Amino acid sequence: MTTTMKLSPVVLATVLLPLCATAQAQSSAAAAPTSTVVVQAGVAVSTRYSGSDERMVVPLLGVEYAHASGFFASTQRGLGYAGTVGGLSYSAALGYRGERKEKKTHGLSFSSGSRYLRGMGDVKGSATANLALSYAVMEQLEIQVATEQAISNRGNGSLYSIGAAATLLADGKNTVVLSASANAADKKYMQTYHGVTAAQSARSGYAVYTPTAGMHLAEAGVSWQYKLSTEWSVIGMVGAQTLLGDAKKSPLTRRTTSPVGAVFVSYSY
Repeated sequence: MTTTMKLSPVVLATVLLPLCATAQAQSSAAAAPTSTVVVQAGVAVSTRYSGSDERMVVPLLGVEYAHASGFFASTQRGLGYAGTVGGLSYSAALGYRGERKEKKTHGLSFSSGSRYLRGMGDVKGSATANLALSYAVMEQLEIQVATEQAISNRGNGSLYSIGAAATLLADGKNTVVLSASANAADKKYMQTYHGVTAAQSARSGYAVYTPTAGMHLAEAGVSWQYKLSTEWSVIGMVGAQTLLGDAKKSPLTRRTTSPVGAVFVSYSY
């Protein structure tokens, strides 16, 4: 969905589920298309880094191509394959986790840098293997487990998440989805994004901090999609995320709970 901002799992759930419902409705009418393309543009509000108390506004731009065979190519989900067996859905994709910069830029920015990261050094981006399984408990409720495994710069570590998404309203014009999730991180991830080594401590002034693997983040959000026509939609979402465990206790954490939001226009064909 975007090359400028890595959305969290709960944001992905609240934003993508209404679009998936639209695509399914379109494919069930008349002759099913062999492929679907979704183009999106808008803005999002997020924190500069996990645990920051600074906000940044970023462009939300993206394209997703999905073939009837299950192959997809997406600026948000990556390059992969998805399928469904009964009520069980699965996907496997090659994705990318963006870098974290230590230097802050001003205005509309793609950078997550902050003055509070001075001396911490840049965290390089990682190619990731993204695996997910979801099960439709009922027509309006879906449960998902997923993992994001770093396959380049493997010292950046991996995430494991579980979540649920409930469709509260779907009347043809409006689709409202409520989502919640929580994730856990391995020791490498916690050290990279929330820890402070002795060298970083000497440069930044933060105390040395060595977090352990465990619960990392809990999130909740709601989205509303309004269909202007068969092809055009407007989608808005609001949510909040809160750090857990050792991530919450990190000297880099200036705010444990933060709001997130986005609004964008979507065109599908």
